[in-house]
Order: sequence, then C-alpha cells, then structure tokens
Amino acid sequence: MACGGVVVRPGDAIIGDQDGVVCVPASHAQQVYEIAHGREVIEGVIKDELVKNPGPPGKYYPFKPPIKPESPLGQLLTSKGIKYYSTSTRRRSGRAAGPFGSQSGTTRRMSTAPATMKAVVVRENGGPEQLKYETDFATPSVSDGQVLVKNEFTGINFIDTYFRKGGPAYTQALPFISGQEGGGVIAQVTPKAAEAGLAVGQRVAYSVLGTYCEYTAVPAAKIVNVPDGVGLDTATACMTQGLTAHYLTNHAHAGLVKPGEWMLIHGVGGGTCQWAAQMAKLKGYKVIGTCPRGKEDVGAATGVDELIVTDVIPGTPYEDYESVPIVDKVKEITGGEGVKAVIDGIGKSTVDISIECLSRRGIFVTFGNASGAVPAFPPIRLIKKSAFLTRPKLLDYVTTRDELMMRADEIFGWLQSGDLKVGIDKVFDLSDAQAGHEYLEAGKSKGKVLYKVN
Repeated sequence: MACGGVVVRPGDAIIGDQDGVVCVPASHAQQVYEIAHGREVIEGVIKDELVKNPGPPGKYYPFKPPIKPESPLGQLLTSKGIKYYSTSTRRRSGRAAGPFGSQSGTTRRMSTAPATMKAVVVRENGGPEQLKYETDFATPSVSDGQVLVKNEFTGINFIDTYFRKGGPAYTQALPFISGQEGGGVIAQVTPKAAEAGLAVGQRVAYSVLGTYCEYTAVPAAKIVNVPDGVGLDTATACMTQGLTAHYLTNHAHAGLVKPGEWMLIHGVGGGTCQWAAQMAKLKGYKVIGTCPRGKEDVGAATGVDELIVTDVIPGTPYEDYESVPIVDKVKEITGGEGVKAVIDGIGKSTVDISIECLSRRGIFVTFGNASGAVPAFPPIRLIKKSAFLTRPKLLDYVTTRDELMMRADEIFGWLQSGDLKVGIDKVFDLSDAQAGHEYLEAGKSKGKVLYKVN
C-alpha cells in the first residue's frame, strides 16, 4: 500500500519521533531505532548544556562518528556519565550496534523510557554533600536478559554511606549512581527476560548497585515479583535489610546456635536488626536485644525476650554501649553461660562486648560498621571459649536464583500473614538525597528509610 507517497509492505516497521517518520524493513528496525535514539540523547544533552551555559552551538555541532573523547562533545558526554563510544551505523562481528553505536551488545527494544532521567550521582567521594541530584543523567540501556524498572522507591542503607565515602572495601568507579535496592514497575522487557516470565507492568523489587534514580536496568535473575497485599515501599525495604536479616538469623551462624538457645542482637530499635530480632523469634531462638533510650517501644515491639536499654550518643547512628554493663546483664539472663550467637552491625564500639558475651563455642557474626570497622585482633583472643568469628555479606547468601527466592518467599509469606512487621520510618524525596543520608547517619531512624522517586 502507499502511505504519503511511500510504499509500505507487510512486515515493514514505521519508526517516528517529533522530527519525522521513516519506514524500514523489519529486519533493520531495531538498528535504526538505536541510532535514532542515540542521536536524540546527544541532542538533548547539547540543548540542556547550551541553556545552562550559553555559547556557540558550533562547539558541539555537527557531530559525526566516531565522537572523540577529547572533543568538547566527548568531554560533555563523559561528564554526564553517557557512553557514546561511536555513533557509527555499522555492525561489527555480527553484533548489532548498541546505543550511540557502541558494540556493547545492549538493546533498548524500543523502550518508552525517556532518553535522560533524574538520578543521585556521586562524582567525588566524601560527605552527604557529594550526593548530587541531576535531572539529565542518561537512562540506562538493557541487555538481553535484563528488564528496565521504573522505580517508585529506593532504599537508603548504611552501606550506601560507605560507598559514598569510599575506601578500600567500598570503592566504585566515579561517577556512580548511589543505592542498591529499588522497587517499581517493569517498563521494558527483553526476550530472554520474557522467557523467564517477566512482563511490562509487573510490580517488582530487586537489589543491584545504582538505584537512586528513575530507571534501573536489572538482570531478570535479580527480580522478585511483589505479591498482592505487599506495598512497593515495604517490598523495597525487604531487598537489603530484609534479606540481610534473613541470612543472619538463618545461615550466617552456621548452625552453631539452635532453636531454644540464646542469641544477642545489637540495635533492635533501628533498621536491619529490627527485622532480625523478629525473624530470630519466628525461628525459635531466645533473643536479647539492645537499643537506645527513646527507641524502647520499637525494640520491645520486635518480641525480644529481654531488652537492654543504653544511653544515646547524640548525632551518631549508634548507642553508648559503655553506659550499662551489657556483659553482666547477658550473663545474668543466661545463667552465666552467655549467648551462642551475637549479631552485631555496630562494629568498633561493640566488638569487645560481643566477644565477652559469647558462650563456649559461640559465634560472633559482625556484619556492619556503624561505629567504625572492627579493628584487627589476633585469633588467639578467641581461645578463651573456642569461639567462632564470621564477617559475612549479603551477596554471598543470594548466590543463586533459588537462594534469593527461598529468602524472598519466606519474608513475603511472613509479611502477608502478619507475622513480620516492617516499620517504614521516613520517606524522603529523591531530590532531597543529602537529607536522607544525614538522617540515617545521625541515628534518628526507627525503621526503614526510603527515597520516593517522583
């Protein structure tokens, strides 16, 4: 048939934008789309830059493949975190050109997502002021086997502050989008992800690096469908703190504590360990919890058998653990034996207390650094009680899809039955990213802290 003087054959693809429409064979549609989309992104970045910093457009135009990194346009795109390796239309090694003609193997699959998005970017390591809210960061492309999630919530976790500050164990290449958990709706699905049962419109939660933003590309294997009756805010909270609490109370202790035996959990008035205390009780352990004054109601609501209340240290995310004789109280509660396991996310301020609270052949599970990292000490220090020590991390306890779903299914089941309560303490707007980190680091939270992605 003829359409506007152009012959359109069955199976042809019509691709259009605000500048016009083209008709191409279906076999070339994706390639043409990628080229057009890539150029649109570059055009948008140039226009935004000229509005903010007026100057001659000829500084960036015309751009032809390949864009040289040292050129003004190359430097501009690099500063925005945009990969632009080439705008060439050629195919190489049998692989389709990705966005901007790169040979990355990525594919947009004609997403309805905008070319750029809002994101919180760390361009220099340091304090909360290094969280920069940007409105023109490049929307990520997706590789086959991934989905693009339009985020509604993203969680704030202490580990985010570690990456923001930087350091030997918490280093990401600059610049980077902060965050590591999100929840929202699938906006785009690739063929392999569709084969795994994922579809546009599904409510999902996930944990990957780079979530303080509108859109995140997520491997299908990392996606967890959110069941009816569970809010996206609660589901987002599950993906780091919930899963962490689950592995801590179920597996990190390596079975050295049995149901009916005592476990000490520090910080049950706050985030992760508020979950852990409840899960430990659901699994049949006897639990002693610590929490600061002002959070006694939260600590008691976890159902711990005994609650030790400490003084606060204003402006810090941890308590004054020297303000009460924790070791003496633990020994009194346990008939002088001590506890079989200590779950400790505090670090430097509690290491001595935690080790002294252990019973014979007990295990010290240190998983966080709220007060600073645990200092090095000689292993012979553990000989007094033949004690065990482990320093675990979440990624090593969700190494397979089956393991991830085992944890997620049990957590969601507890939420749906009402056996597990999740406290969403405060929700900040993504544009107020700095305030979210300041709130967490000041020790003000009584539960999960989130960003709302508008």
